[in-house]
Amino acid sequence: MLEKLKELEKKYEELTEQLSAAASSPDRSRYGMLAKEMAELEPIVHSARKLRKVEHELAEANELLNGGGDQDLKELAQEEINELSARRDELMEKLRTLLSPKDPNDEKNVVLEIRAGTGGEEAALFAAEIFRMYSRFAELMGWKVRTTDTHETGVGGIKEVTALVEGKGAYSRLKYESGVHRVQRVPQTEASGRIHTSAVTVAVLPEADDVEVEISEADLRIDRFCSSGPGGQSVNTTYSAVRITHLPTGLVVSCQDEKSQHKNKAQALKVLKSRLYDIKMREQQESIAADRRGQVGSGDRSEKIRTYNFPQNRVTDHRIGLTIHQLSEVMEGKLDEIIDALSTHFQAERLKEEVETLGG
Repeated sequence: MLEKLKELEKKYEELTEQLSAAASSPDRSRYGMLAKEMAELEPIVHSARKLRKVEHELAEANELLNGGGDQDLKELAQEEINELSARRDELMEKLRTLLSPKDPNDEKNVVLEIRAGTGGEEAALFAAEIFRMYSRFAELMGWKVRTTDTHETGVGGIKEVTALVEGKGAYSRLKYESGVHRVQRVPQTEASGRIHTSAVTVAVLPEADDVEVEISEADLRIDRFCSSGPGGQSVNTTYSAVRITHLPTGLVVSCQDEKSQHKNKAQALKVLKSRLYDIKMREQQESIAADRRGQVGSGDRSEKIRTYNFPQNRVTDHRIGLTIHQLSEVMEGKLDEIIDALSTHFQAERLKEEVETLGG
């Protein structure tokens, strides 16, 4: 790791010189690019310099401890060694975190897709509640949620919903939410009071940039139709809703929540590009077939990442063994405790690999 830090510090010094020269250049884009690169390296370099200073002080304290001074000085030296050692460990851990690979998608907006799985109408009702939960979380984060397509049931449930979540760091906070969410509770329609288990699938996709996914118009079939509400009831009589089929992959995306056909097409294309980008990423990273169900499972009750148990007011995330008894607060969008725990866990997993790569 120390060799890596030396390389980065040298790069930082070179960038400092280049940025100084670019300050008087008319090419403002180059100045901005250099400033961004320098800002990314700055916390690493500052921490590395602090570490070097601490290690120098630690060497001096050890020299004093092992010297021929009196006992009082040695005791003071030992205290200083203990403090400096703890500080060194903190800086080493911070540097390992700073040097861990960053997910290039972390700052992107999100395409959020929620579908009712097994459980019939109860699953559809829970899908609506899960969508409300994420909408509340987005509101607390200061993000914007725009629904692009919704298929409702007649009693307030949702068969499926697609929405764009726009805000700084949206993907970094939501990326571990993909999977099957299981609910255990007594449905309102259950006369005997028996607990039912239902499932909802959640997919969190980073919004794709135009430069990342190119789509040829020749590969698209675009159908226009009237927007409709629950039970097929017509919402308006103009053909403003848009359905886009990507012919090479068979992916179909609909958008009917905007009044303008042009806006619906633009939103549908955003979703389509994000789905294609998701397939592209998973092909590269996992070398698996481009089947989007690989991210969220089939919707079966057994393929769960999290269980929401209403009778016990309990939420359990099965990937990290986290259980909290604040279900009512979680359903109001207070997800930070769960998301922070997941982020810490998966970051630690990445750090283990990185420490091996950097030689500890």
